[in-house]
This record gives sequence, structure tokens and C-alpha cells, in this order.
Amino acid sequence: MPHRRAVLALLLTFALSPAFATAEHKYGKAEYAIILDGRAPNGKLSIAAHGEGESGSDKFRLSLMAEPGHRRLMTLDNVNDDNILDSAPDAFHAAWSADSHYVAVTFRSERHIVTLNLYAIEGGRARLIDAPDLFRDATGRTVDRVNDGDMRTSVPALTWRAQQRFHLTDYRVFVEDDTALADRLGALGKASKRDGGGNTIQFSAEADGEILAGNRVRMGKPQPGKFEDVD
Repeated sequence: MPHRRAVLALLLTFALSPAFATAEHKYGKAEYAIILDGRAPNGKLSIAAHGEGESGSDKFRLSLMAEPGHRRLMTLDNVNDDNILDSAPDAFHAAWSADSHYVAVTFRSERHIVTLNLYAIEGGRARLIDAPDLFRDATGRTVDRVNDGDMRTSVPALTWRAQQRFHLTDYRVFVEDDTALADRLGALGKASKRDGGGNTIQFSAEADGEILAGNRVRMGKPQPGKFEDVD
């Protein structure tokens, strides 16, 4: 759980300091900067960031790189200037499996919303696979950001246990008029009254997972995670 705690601390820092609302980086024309923990354990691959413009967010992409020559192999799916908040390389975090066959990449898509992408690495290619979703497992639905605009925070974090086994934590905060969501979540949810009215609903769960043949993900039963002190 240390990575989730680190991300939560980072989000809190950004929330309290408007000057650091986004982490930006002006990239050189041929600069592909390796992201946080972006080097694969086998030393032959890395994940690097590149963008254009003063803020580095124009035409932003993450790429799979061949090392040690730092040669670009391909662009990663589902990371672009439409779904990122930050552009600095250290605002993106990679979690590689020990055999370098899988990598999870997390980044902020909104100020307090973290996106988790999971990729299978095969033959110098990175293929996006369906990432686990503990909230979906617990409720039978995903969060639609258009219709579920009451989700204020979302912080998933994945750590590897073995080559194809991992542990996932999923922490979210909703603002609701009633406590129906918390009642539905049971031990995975916690409700508290807000000073201005309504309720803060926390969802916190963790589970072990495994990647099976065909890059299918199988998750164990979600268990209660750690809840934060909220006002």
C-alpha cells in the first residue's frame, strides 16, 4: 500500500498549493524522458514521456523505449494530451513485473483522479489489456465520469507479488445526498456527514490478482482497505 499512500500525499500537496496544480515540463525536440520507475528490470526497456509546447502537454505521449540505446519502439495506448493533467515525466509512475512482461502505468487524468493502465509487453510491443476495477467488482458497475460527477477522488495502485501476480488497492471518494452507496458497499464503504450538507462516501478495497493465459485478469474477492480521515 505504500504507493497509494504516496499518491494520496501528492494529491493533497497539489490540492493545497495552487502553484503546483499541474506538474509541467518543457521537452527538448528529441527528449524522451524516462518516467518514475520507468526502467524495466531486464534493463532492455523503459517507458518515456515526450510532449511539445511550453507546458509539454501538446501532442503528449508515452513511449516504449529500447535500452540502453534509448530507441523509441512504439506509442502507448490511452495516454495522450486528452486524458492527462500533468506533463512532467516524474508525474507518471510505472510498476513493472519482475520478468518485464507486464507494466502498470498510473497518472493523473484530473486533479484528484488517477488513471491506471495495464500493458502486456511482447516482442518489443506494449498491448493495453483490461485493467482490474475493484469498484466495478463490488458494485457491478463502472464509474461514468459524465453521470457520476460526484466522484471527487480515485486512486488505484498496483504492486507486483510475482511475475503474473499482483496486489491492487482502490480508494475513491464520492459526495452523495444520502448514504445509499455506502450501504451498498458494506465493509468496503464508509459514510460521514459533510459540514455543508450531504455525505462523503469513501470506497476502499484491496485484492490480489493474477494475469492468466490470453492476458485475462482474474481478481480475488475485494477486502476492506484503509480509510482516510475526511471532513
